[in-house]
Amino acid sequence: MSKEAADRMAQNREETEPVGEVQIADEVVAIIAGLAATEVDGVYSMAGNITNELVGKLGMKNLSKGVKIAVTEDHVCVDLSLNIRYGYSIPDVSASVQEKVRTAIETMTGLIVLEVNVKIAGVAMDGAR
Repeated sequence: MSKEAADRMAQNREETEPVGEVQIADEVVAIIAGLAATEVDGVYSMAGNITNELVGKLGMKNLSKGVKIAVTEDHVCVDLSLNIRYGYSIPDVSASVQEKVRTAIETMTGLIVLEVNVKIAGVAMDGAR
């Protein structure tokens, strides 16, 4: 192996070694999950508790509304509460949400998603919000 190739390999190895610790807030994981879920066709909105509803009415955006996250070491469990559009298949939309949320969290954070639980809290008719 030439000296130039050895130097290049050493440089690449140095660039990939961790410099410090990276911590991801639970709120960030919840926001990723909420945004991924709302991108699925058939999902009308996230459903939240009364506190989240009040925050929304005050004009503040709560991007983790309807999302509960449990993070341990390298694993995540996600509970989603959402409203579905009328006329869509609940099992199909739920399966799509589970896959989209799992993929988004694992891709963006490197954490392993153990489960994505979906609760359908309501059905939205066209034109109603």
